[in-house]
Amino acid sequence: MDYRWRYQDEQGREVDGPDETFADQADAEDWFSAQWQELADAGVAQVTLLRSEAEVYGPMSLASAE
Repeated sequence: MDYRWRYQDEQGREVDGPDETFADQADAEDWFSAQWQELADAGVAQVTLLRSEAEVYGPMSLASAE
């Protein structure tokens, strides 16, 4: 099973973001740690971590990370 991020705006609507998949949760979180500011600058307001299509956690606001 792969991990990926769901990107959303402030109203919770899905928005486009990098189409990255990861082999495990740690890889997904490491990638996010390095990319969150660029995502926020591109208009992503919150993210949810998915394993296949099941939510692992989220939505997590990017505003709180600033």
